[in-house]
Amino acid sequence: MEFDLTSLGPQDRYRLLTNFVGPRPIALVTTKAGSGHNNGAPMSFFNLFSHDPAIVALGIQPRLDGREKDTMANIRRTGQFTVNMVDMALSRTMLVCGLGVDPDVDELELADEQVAPGVQVESVYLPASPCAMECRVERLIEYPRRVIILGEVVHMHIRPDCLDESQRYVNPEVYHPIARLHADNYIVADQQFVLKPPALADLQK
Repeated sequence: MEFDLTSLGPQDRYRLLTNFVGPRPIALVTTKAGSGHNNGAPMSFFNLFSHDPAIVALGIQPRLDGREKDTMANIRRTGQFTVNMVDMALSRTMLVCGLGVDPDVDELELADEQVAPGVQVESVYLPASPCAMECRVERLIEYPRRVIILGEVVHMHIRPDCLDESQRYVNPEVYHPIARLHADNYIVADQQFVLKPPALADLQK
């Protein structure tokens, strides 16, 4: 079947793209509200795009009624945010933070989640997260129905058990991030395996 995305409506494009581009890692984004309370929201339009500079990208759309989401408003005001990676231990917090609550509600408090102050940014991070990345906005790319945020990672909090003995690589027996597939379907990376490429010399015989 063929689909011309230039002629499809937004919801049909969303359905096709998110059904096939997956699994997508989840960023549980924490920001600081103007009133001083914490804000948490899960984002699956998220990924790492560069290590030099260290850049992550978020895609945030408005609410259904057109109002800007709290996370986006906080990022515009502060120029800062923190990405908390999600595993099964944080899955309930992720879901609670995804509920549509009023702007003055602290989703992390609602989820009864412990937080800790950031080191280089004012937004908090979640100590339970396998890895939390403090970010400063590098640039905003504006579209009518979406803002793409490029953030420079300036500090990382890594849970000690998620690193191997050399503290250089992730411990695959412990770090099992959750990623989103489509709708309410998720996947967890708890069955990792190694793939090595064939030798080029063998292919050229």
